[in-house]
Amino acid sequence: MDIVGNRTLIELLNEQAARHKDKTFLLFEDIEQQRFELTYGEFADTVNRLSNVFIDLGVTKGKHVSLHLPNCLEFMTSWFALANIGAIMVPTNILSTKDEMEYLLNHSESILLITEEKYLDKFTNTRERLPYLQEILLVRCESEKYVDKDLKHLIAKAKSDLPDIYVDSEDVAALLYTSGTTSKPKGVQITHANYLFTGEVMSKSIRLAPNDRQLIVLPLFHGNAQYYSTMSALVVGGSIAITERFSASRYFKQAKSLGATVGSLFAAPIRMILAQKFDQTDINHSLRVVWFAQSVAEEQLKDFEGKYNVSLLQMYGMTETVGVPLMNPLDGIRNNKSIGKPTIGYEVKIVDEIGNEVQNGQSGQIVVKGIPGRSLMKGYYKNLEATKETLRDGWLYTGDKGRIGDDGYFYFVDRIKDMIKRAGENVAANEVESALAEYEGVYEAAVISIPDEMRDEAIKAYVILHKNSNITEDELILYCRKRLAKFKVPDTIEFVDEFPRTAVGKVQKHILRQMHNQRFKTHS
Repeated sequence: MDIVGNRTLIELLNEQAARHKDKTFLLFEDIEQQRFELTYGEFADTVNRLSNVFIDLGVTKGKHVSLHLPNCLEFMTSWFALANIGAIMVPTNILSTKDEMEYLLNHSESILLITEEKYLDKFTNTRERLPYLQEILLVRCESEKYVDKDLKHLIAKAKSDLPDIYVDSEDVAALLYTSGTTSKPKGVQITHANYLFTGEVMSKSIRLAPNDRQLIVLPLFHGNAQYYSTMSALVVGGSIAITERFSASRYFKQAKSLGATVGSLFAAPIRMILAQKFDQTDINHSLRVVWFAQSVAEEQLKDFEGKYNVSLLQMYGMTETVGVPLMNPLDGIRNNKSIGKPTIGYEVKIVDEIGNEVQNGQSGQIVVKGIPGRSLMKGYYKNLEATKETLRDGWLYTGDKGRIGDDGYFYFVDRIKDMIKRAGENVAANEVESALAEYEGVYEAAVISIPDEMRDEAIKAYVILHKNSNITEDELILYCRKRLAKFKVPDTIEFVDEFPRTAVGKVQKHILRQMHNQRFKTHS
């Protein structure tokens, strides 16, 4: 038996509710800065009531239910209520378009959708093309005409009995769709055991205790907020503070007022915070550590830790790895230019194109050893071919390129599919981006390949400058020539005000390529 055993999400919740009935579990601050609070006991009671609402609506074990919601308390209660009856949560991005949602609802075969009134137009106008969808429920609804669809109203009338439905730890609890670039999003199947495992790994890695409070400002539909923040707090009987949206100017103020001790960010939010006018009072917060993912320039790391007096820990994980297989140590030497070292329960190595382990210093694909359905995803939903390609002989092939340094730390190089092939030379877009980001006056850079008749691919950089910066393209290219090998220097640089991003701040490079192609067609 491993650390999870045969426990499920609802067994863990009920265990903690029995231990901490009157202790605050959830604090929520909405977009208007109103506060709402639920104790462990209140949360468990609401989960049972909502579970019975779902049962009355015909939601049975194994059925999919989509959540098209911003960060809110109803997201949390829906997640655990579905887990309570063995149903499967399908969280979606509120920025997804009507067409994107049509694909997700049909691919997941969701029979129920929970959303807000302002998003209804995405679904009512295409209802005839959603054959599986039987019902739509609404949260935070103020319209009288939808009172019979209002989740709060239905919960108030429901019984609070604990449903008598057997759920196994390896039953699927959620279907998380990964963003697609050249193909449709893939549905990652996450089990109850997966959730508990990642909670155990993260809580032990950052020494979380019952008096800690996780701060969630990233979207709840994303694995980061579910895996690392929510589950780590729940397994130790801690608490969670959730904001409806991320605010760069209010991040540390919210952390202080909500009593948060641990936070999670991505590279883009870190840069956004640094771009704000510094408020000296922001150092009087309660955060002891903030972990983050994605590359941040060394000067920005120093600036952030110095200004705000908080430790940063870079880590590496993806929806499919479930837990965090690589992380900088809390109590060891922190090297935040790296993505850390293997964490509890994982083995990680770098392999070449045929699967052989490479020597330190050489780059190759990052692969993670684990058990599908427990420490790794169970597989892709309705996509056996992609599952077999990703999960091979107990190893998960991440599609990310990395290397191990002489110091024993792992370093991210790039997405394998984000490598640029220029005149026979492989160029990691991340390396060029990092060089550009080190130049004073550059806020952020994103590098893509563009077609080139002579060299297969040319390098184009999109750059966001700091306010009042007047850097020129020639100036930046000259700088790159001094920092990079000739074949890595960008051919062109375009200055923009912002990048197209996913909900967690990742730059959508396929959209940058579309922008370039459209401009090229316009001028040709």
